Amino acid sequence: MTAIPTLTTQRLTLRAPHMGDWPEYRDFMMSDRPRYMGGPYTLDGAWGMFCTDLAQWQLFGVGGLMLEERATGRCMGQVGINAGPLFPEYELGWLVYDHAEGRGYAHEGAVALRRWGFETRGLSTLVSYVDPPNQRSRALAERLGAVPDPDAPRQDPTDLVYRHPAP
Repeated sequence: MTAIPTLTTQRLTLRAPHMGDWPEYRDFMMSDRPRYMGGPYTLDGAWGMFCTDLAQWQLFGVGGLMLEERATGRCMGQVGINAGPLFPEYELGWLVYDHAEGRGYAHEGAVALRRWGFETRGLSTLVSYVDPPNQRSRALAERLGAVPDPDAPRQDPTDLVYRHPAP
């Protein structure tokens, strides 16, 4: 079992989710914002996603980390490395709340968690599954240096798979 890490960047602390994060996470997941990741979710679905982000740490040694702005302590969203039966490969994913859009937090957090995944966790590969209409996530994956891998396995055959470069 891998302990849940706490990572820091210039502007962020990437930390384990806690119950204080639930209301904003719930509201996000029940809105139209997660439409590219299977949403909007019901209350039960949002709770299941929140719990899964923590459970994956116990089960697979990876999971979700909240993006907390160091200067204010405000949560800006989440990054995660996902694993398990819903993910053919380890997947680097992200979400940012409305108030944090367009400020580079997803990129900053994804770079830090990807580095941890490769260097500390010892992963040999990471992908990001992206719904084709999600232009912002496609652009972020490309900005992170990930490249399309049309031959990669995927659960949803319509997803684009972006393969991240190892360090």
